[in-house]
Amino acid sequence: YYFPCQRWLAVEEDDGQVARELVPVDEAFVKKDSENDGQSPATLGLEQKAKSTTYTVKVKTGDKKNAGTDANVFIILYGNKDDTGIVSLKASKINKNKFERGKVDEFTVESVDIGDLKKIKIGHDNKGNSTGWFLEWVEIDAPSLGQCLKFPCGRWLDKLEDDGATERIIFPAELQTVEYIPFVPYEITVYTSDIFGAGTDADVFIVLYGSDGICTQQKSLCLNKREQRMYFERNSVNQFIVELEDVGDIIEKIRIGHKGGGLNSGWHLDRVTIRRLLPNGK
Repeated sequence: YYFPCQRWLAVEEDDGQVARELVPVDEAFVKKDSENDGQSPATLGLEQKAKSTTYTVKVKTGDKKNAGTDANVFIILYGNKDDTGIVSLKASKINKNKFERGKVDEFTVESVDIGDLKKIKIGHDNKGNSTGWFLEWVEIDAPSLGQCLKFPCGRWLDKLEDDGATERIIFPAELQTVEYIPFVPYEITVYTSDIFGAGTDADVFIVLYGSDGICTQQKSLCLNKREQRMYFERNSVNQFIVELEDVGDIIEKIRIGHKGGGLNSGWHLDRVTIRRLLPNGK
């Protein structure tokens, strides 16, 4: 069994997760890799990402006295096929100091397909100075399912409050579920030209347009400033797996650009190739 990763396990890198689920890749990919005929280890890492589902998890701490917590918070997502296992919520995309009174924190959780989301378990390890936590709600956006689910809680997770529990199982509020057209993964390969000054450190974005006027949201290809410095160098090829709205079988055009700023923002783009990945990873 061959389990490529080729990704960060770091709070301040990539999606902020320090643990990853990996699925075995086809033997053909390993053979390609060993024969050096174009299947780089980084590409194998992207194969993994294409087989994964990304969830955006928002957590609202209640607006009560001592509602915030310094403890380590974890979550488990349960689907009708599988569960994610314990995922530590370490890197909030909004607040450096997370789980503070009245604040909403946002996290990225990536997992092998667990099917339709049925319930969650959320809790903490009761470690630190002020551990008690009043959890208002959790919202989970699952683009690949085309669903945004709200899990209301409105209770303490505190050994000294309520029933003394520090973890809770919560079910979604059906009337608050928002349905939309599911997103699909696209493999986007960007080729930067081989001329002087071709590379850029700017924030590069893309929009895909299908027939009948359907288009995706504008999506940045890099997750942070460090990636912006790493990618889009002169004469480089960079590949991304991006979950976007499904524009159908035919991509009529794309819009690609950057947001300027910084010392080296000018960019000479050679070409872009795009593959729409179907659910079985093909």
